[in-house]
Amino acid sequence: MEEWIAAAAERIAARAPDELARFVAVSSPSGDVEGAEAAFAVAVSLAPQGVGVERAPCSSPGHAEDLILTLQGSGSGRIVLLGHVDTVVSHGDHRPLQRDGENLTGSGTVDMKGGNVLALGVLRELALLPDRFAEVALLLVCDEEWRAGDFAHTARYAGYDACLCFEGGELTAEGEEAVVVRRKAAGTLRVVAHGRSAHSGANPDRGANALLALAAAAQAVASRHDPRGSEHLTAVPTVVRSGEAFNVVPADGELLCDLRADGLQTFDEVLAGLPASVDGVRLDADLLRRWPGMDASARTAPLLAAASERLGRPIRGTHRGGASDASYLAPVIDVTIDGLGPRGGGAHTPREYVVESSLRTRAEVALALVDATLE
Repeated sequence: MEEWIAAAAERIAARAPDELARFVAVSSPSGDVEGAEAAFAVAVSLAPQGVGVERAPCSSPGHAEDLILTLQGSGSGRIVLLGHVDTVVSHGDHRPLQRDGENLTGSGTVDMKGGNVLALGVLRELALLPDRFAEVALLLVCDEEWRAGDFAHTARYAGYDACLCFEGGELTAEGEEAVVVRRKAAGTLRVVAHGRSAHSGANPDRGANALLALAAAAQAVASRHDPRGSEHLTAVPTVVRSGEAFNVVPADGELLCDLRADGLQTFDEVLAGLPASVDGVRLDADLLRRWPGMDASARTAPLLAAASERLGRPIRGTHRGGASDASYLAPVIDVTIDGLGPRGGGAHTPREYVVESSLRTRAEVALALVDATLE
């Protein structure tokens, strides 16, 4: 391993547990302005001196403005580091950081406050080497977990040399360092039912049962599930709401389904295959969210090879089903790599954790990729 990478990673890892504790102490569910502001304040306090601090409109209305930290250098090369401070955990279920053997547990540790800690560490190290780059930006957003619309920052970073996103890291089945270079597209399908109420005991056949219509729609969606097919589509009904009383035919309701596939066009095919009505119940369907996929496998292969040489061990590109903001920048930044955060698990659950030892090893991976990008 190159000496600079080893020394810088050691400095990052030495500070990381305390910095992660500060981040995780803040409860910051998506859409909570106060929580986002508190998390951003932690990020600014951990940034290097002389960094530019900017707030930019969030992609989602009603949210706090996003945070951009920028270093200007005298060299060449522009990199954007990417992360988010929001979690899916409500204030009532929030858990501060605790040590559990080799793991650091707490809400948002791996998704993705641990990654933010590493990204800030990389930013501090690069601040000591301003002749190595023209610009390095750290973009932290506060709506990644629940965003429905487009990403507001895509045009700003078009043409940068690399996007490095710090979602949770992983190892290959062989135990080698892995980063994410391919992700599925993601969609949230909503079906709204418009039926007719009636007394479920005296006159049930006068009603038009929205619940049964939504069940039929759920079956229609599930029938398209084909993860081994050409588009690797997963189509999973996840939420249904209908009915207000046990003795009334439900007149309306809503169904939500999670869709994942290689390309966005597959979601339109699922949408087109839904019935317009079922037994007198009108069904209105639309896509609440259309999150693009990414495939930077070929474009990132040379950089992964160069970074592996600097690291002294292999870095492998892999794929992941979950969505990420990196997918929005991949179409405009050829070298887009995700999964640079620490290893862990249990994301979105009370068991969420980061493996403490991976704070150093994943810092090494990120620094090797930065070094190879700025050679």
